[in-house]
Amino acid sequence: MVAFGVYAYKFYTAKKEGLTWAFVTLALLFQPFAKIGLGRTLWNVIDVIVAIGLIALFFWERKRGGGLDKAGIPIPPDKPIKVENLDDNKFEFKLDGKLKSNELIYVANEEDKALEDLFETKPEVFEGWGKMIGFHIIYLPLLMKRLADKDVLHYRAPYLSEAELACTTIGNDFLLQYLEQPGERGRLKHGFIRTEDIHRGVDGKDKAINRFYPLSSNTGEPIADQLHRIGKQIFDETHKRELPLSKSSKWIVDEISFDDNQCRIERPTRDADVSFNSQLGNESIDDLIEEVKERIVKLRQRGISQYILEQLIHPDDRLSRLVITKDYRLLLPDYNNMEIKMEPLVKAVYLLFLNHPEGILFKHLPDYREELAKIYNKVKPLGLTDRALQSIEDVTNPLLNSINEKCARIRGAFVGQFDDHMARHYYIDGLRGEAKKISLPRELVVWE
Repeated sequence: MVAFGVYAYKFYTAKKEGLTWAFVTLALLFQPFAKIGLGRTLWNVIDVIVAIGLIALFFWERKRGGGLDKAGIPIPPDKPIKVENLDDNKFEFKLDGKLKSNELIYVANEEDKALEDLFETKPEVFEGWGKMIGFHIIYLPLLMKRLADKDVLHYRAPYLSEAELACTTIGNDFLLQYLEQPGERGRLKHGFIRTEDIHRGVDGKDKAINRFYPLSSNTGEPIADQLHRIGKQIFDETHKRELPLSKSSKWIVDEISFDDNQCRIERPTRDADVSFNSQLGNESIDDLIEEVKERIVKLRQRGISQYILEQLIHPDDRLSRLVITKDYRLLLPDYNNMEIKMEPLVKAVYLLFLNHPEGILFKHLPDYREELAKIYNKVKPLGLTDRALQSIEDVTNPLLNSINEKCARIRGAFVGQFDDHMARHYYIDGLRGEAKKISLPRELVVWE
């Protein structure tokens, strides 16, 4: 009975539920405290079956390996299970399968339970190894849990409820859907991939060239040795491509001279419109206040490439209604009743532009000074002091930068709460020289 109990505990720690329950049953069957009357003949049959089963289990365990050692690392089998040795470990992926240069993502087309348990219970083993070789190790199922904990999922998709976020899961075969040749999935059983290059495919579209490094608990090679070998292989692959920079390709400042006339650049007079930081080209957060910039940077340090993140969360342009309450609070009820907070003058500027869906040219701002003052007085009753009037005059002066500062604060109020791919519909934007406007469809604007 004691031996069966020991084996039951061994298989329990190795997370082999079937064998655990089998030996618990045997321990109860052969316990000496309460005799089970099955008859001599039946007991003889049971003894023979159990003996044969134990012998078969002994040889099976030796063939597969002995479960987990004290550190939780899978013990290799006496006879290794052959793993395909890839002479060419390059695979062509669609561009959606592109990773950042310092990312190693675990992928699997077949289950390796022991290895997956190690990722879940001892992620520091792989993360520590990744830091040693200069890579960020990503295990997708664990990544989704961490993104949820860090509010990244809410930032990326503010329309998702708590229940929907809890159901957001991802498998280790996720990236394999982007293989250019789906028939190659069988060669990527379980291991890491990294992106080495981007090239133009025969169809004229850009492709990601990803390298694959097999990793398995079912081999004669210990996990630590496999990781060491993979790290050395990556080092050899990445460093052999680096070529010394020739002297002719370097800029030598001492050999460059300029004529004084060449350095004279006539700078145009800068007004508010010229200085406006339009987001219609590439997004920039340089003009936002530091507090907002820090929050955005923190939420965007996701530890995974933008390509992969967009596919993981499946964001869309599901816009929320914008409700302006009687006391001029700004609420987004379809984004879990999110409130957008602004200072009174900033909010007054926002409401001014919201009242004009056609947009406002900055050079015409003085024409809206009186309207802005009335809005401000509603947002902040009894707040129309001489100082406030001077601020309203400044913000409607197209030769000053005050309007740009207010527009930046409005944009920061939205992108500080959710991602720009949806926030851009809510803040003031436009090309330089053209009317600036809020693009949110006015049927989504509700005034209480």
